[in-house]
Amino acid sequence: MAASCPLPVTPDLPTLRAKLHGVLRFLREALPISNAHTVDFYTESVWEQLVDLPPETVLAVLRRSAAEAEAQPSAARPLAEAQGGSDSTDFPKVFCETSQKLVSVEAFALAAKCYSVQNLGICTPLEQLLVALRGNQKQRTGKNVKPDEFMNLKKSHEVQAMSELISSVADYYGVKQIIDLGSGKGYLSSFLSLKYGLKVYGIDSSNTNTHGAEERNRKLKKHWRVYHRRSKLDVSALALQTAKERKLQDEIECNAYAEGVGNSSTANQEKMSTSDFLPDFSGSVISNIRKQMENLHVHSHREENLYFENAFSVRDLLPINAIESTSSQTPKRKMLETNKERRKVTSKSNESNVYSPLTSFITADSELHDIIKDLEDCLMVGLHTCGDLAPNTLRIFASKSEIKGVCSVGCCYHLLSEEFENPHKECTQEKWGFPMCRSLKEGRWCCGRNARMSACLALERVAVGQGLPTESLFYRAVLQDIIKDCYGITKCDRHVGKLYSKSSSFLDYVRKSLKKLGLDESKLPEKVIMDYYEKYKPRMNELEAFNMLKVVLAPCIETLILLDRLCYLKEQEDIAWSALVKLFDPVKSPRCYALIALKKPQ
Repeated sequence: MAASCPLPVTPDLPTLRAKLHGVLRFLREALPISNAHTVDFYTESVWEQLVDLPPETVLAVLRRSAAEAEAQPSAARPLAEAQGGSDSTDFPKVFCETSQKLVSVEAFALAAKCYSVQNLGICTPLEQLLVALRGNQKQRTGKNVKPDEFMNLKKSHEVQAMSELISSVADYYGVKQIIDLGSGKGYLSSFLSLKYGLKVYGIDSSNTNTHGAEERNRKLKKHWRVYHRRSKLDVSALALQTAKERKLQDEIECNAYAEGVGNSSTANQEKMSTSDFLPDFSGSVISNIRKQMENLHVHSHREENLYFENAFSVRDLLPINAIESTSSQTPKRKMLETNKERRKVTSKSNESNVYSPLTSFITADSELHDIIKDLEDCLMVGLHTCGDLAPNTLRIFASKSEIKGVCSVGCCYHLLSEEFENPHKECTQEKWGFPMCRSLKEGRWCCGRNARMSACLALERVAVGQGLPTESLFYRAVLQDIIKDCYGITKCDRHVGKLYSKSSSFLDYVRKSLKKLGLDESKLPEKVIMDYYEKYKPRMNELEAFNMLKVVLAPCIETLILLDRLCYLKEQEDIAWSALVKLFDPVKSPRCYALIALKKPQ
């Protein structure tokens, strides 16, 4: 492991536990809002049960709070500082002590902001971490690499940011093998192997994804080779132009010299040099070549970048006729043959499968040696690993000596298994997605599926105008009341799906939904359906306001899940360093936090 620069100091376990207790204290009162299902909003009178305020007031306060937060990002600091991570309860009253209803939207919004990752002070700045990992080494970048040519903008943003961090961690620890869990279509794996020359095993449970990743990687390699050849041709053409300009310069100098000899009488009157009547070819050309080489990132072999298939020297850039042979040099024909063989061998080695897609269902107890035969010291990574795969990634890292570091970005919190969600239900499962750390296990803490679903809501996207689909949610909630009243069904295990976008009106939506649910829609006249619509339309703002409360609360629930995982890492004795890092732009990629950890060197 490199020791040139110490890694950033991160919060210790007691500090994290104190902050975790503050989050828990708030969520104990606030979780009923997140656990209320939008489908049952009208059938179970959710607004009357949980909110003691008019919806107009709630919407006005939340909009004003969002505007103030944009103008003053540190507005939540005073409350956070007042709490100080302690277990005190002297913060503004949010809920009524007797009814448990929400009574102060201002305090609710302030507390939600206070107990989010950004304001708890538990994040390590990405740039600070990258500087520490690189030490005095130059950053390995790829200005000519344009992943958005074969990925969408969101995936391109994620892959570039995460691959840069992973390659820096790999260099810091001195490993070359990467295991990418939940590799999916193989975008991250391909990028790590082609751009950074890392040996990557991408493991996914879907055989379809594995075959797709193999085909996609083949196409990416072809793309890389074409781009490489085009880049080399561009620089070779520039070098050939240089040789022609130099030849022209020599001819002009020779003519000038002959003219000077023939007119020696004027030699004392005027001293002539090529710079007096020639442009500075050499300076401009050398400058251009230097720029081209910088753009191509021609570094030492240690920083070899497989984007160009192999590192090459200035000799490789120049055409053969631009290099003069001397008696001490290899004959031109032999040199050509030698270079050809060298390039053939290098190309052959680079054509090997530095990215290998594999199909396997990974659990916390998976034996990696059974999946990867040449397993060596490596890093384990996961980009938006779904549900339990994210916590299992951390467990595998903690239990396997070969895995020296981990970089995990989770998603799909609603698919996490919870140990204490159904305490009376018999289950043989031993390792759960939540909770992981001792503190939450001892407290038998449970979020609930709807709350975990709410944690996936994107506050940042709503804040920039990418709002919630209120009308479609309204349609579904009213439909539920119709099903309850007209068909006597209170719970239905079938889903309507995305029929809203395929419906021309509320009436059309109800007809299609009833048909999909296997209910006789002919028994409902059009007037009955539209009466329900007219009944609840004036209350649509209740649903809108309630969903905004859920959006505001979402970062707190995500904070609880991330703190649980970070505390788990801090509890492991052989882990030298662990941190939570904001890796992506949350507007582009809402699940933007990465858990990173390194083991102690052996």
